[in-house]
Amino acid sequence: MTLPDQLLLSDLLRRRVRCDQGLDHGAGSTAWMHPPVHRLLGWVSKPSAFGSRREVWRLNQIRGLAELEVMVKGEPAETEQDTLERLPTLIEATLLGRGDLPLGTLVDAAVDLRSGAIRHYLVSRSDPRLPGSSRWRLSPERIVDQRPGEVRTALEGLDDLPLARASVRQDFMRRSRRWRDQVKDLGDRFEQRVEGWLEEPPWDDRGVEPESRSAGSWNDMPRQAGSSTEEPWLSEEAGFDPEARPSPQGWADEQAPPADRGSRRGSQGRHHSTSGSDDDPWV
Repeated sequence: MTLPDQLLLSDLLRRRVRCDQGLDHGAGSTAWMHPPVHRLLGWVSKPSAFGSRREVWRLNQIRGLAELEVMVKGEPAETEQDTLERLPTLIEATLLGRGDLPLGTLVDAAVDLRSGAIRHYLVSRSDPRLPGSSRWRLSPERIVDQRPGEVRTALEGLDDLPLARASVRQDFMRRSRRWRDQVKDLGDRFEQRVEGWLEEPPWDDRGVEPESRSAGSWNDMPRQAGSSTEEPWLSEEAGFDPEARPSPQGWADEQAPPADRGSRRGSQGRHHSTSGSDDDPWV
């Protein structure tokens, strides 16, 4: 049976120990560890509900893991409960942060089954017996000092540690914090974009305002080289007199239909011809 590389101490203690002879030695109760080097040496089982006799097992005796049992090979070392209480351990020790501020309790550990090295501890803020409580990972490198029942660190709070398992409350707080950060980020982007729109000029890149174009006169528009400032049909050479005023008769002639203007010119021609016959000596 293949053993996993890493196993939680709580998963090891909750299994019942069964030896190669098929005997049940009870469930695990206590961890046997060496705190100065953060190493788990073995665990202790309680073969009977009555009495103070305990059995100590080494990690190298494990041969397999079942759903509710751990298979071992060999004989255990028998001891008493009073002796086990004098063994040093960091499980259920109080975690202290900066300024000796209590942050939580060390309730579990991730153990390498091949070497027994503790990769990280699991910290609980509240009572670890509560179902669904959060767990934070504490690596041994972040421990500054340790003594029986206390572990000192330089942490400001549990939020400085990576979260291993989130409770319903912690998961809701983390999601709400992420949503609040996203809304704040969107608000900052919208504000920056509005400020950019307000700073942009309301004209094109050439720097000419649209109002100046509409307010300019016809003479302000650029002309081709060599052209005069006046139109050729408004020059004096073409016979245009700016001081002359058109007569009402002229306006009438211009506004009259073509047929009327032709008949009027014909009557005027006949009038001149009759008047001219009296004065012409040849006639």
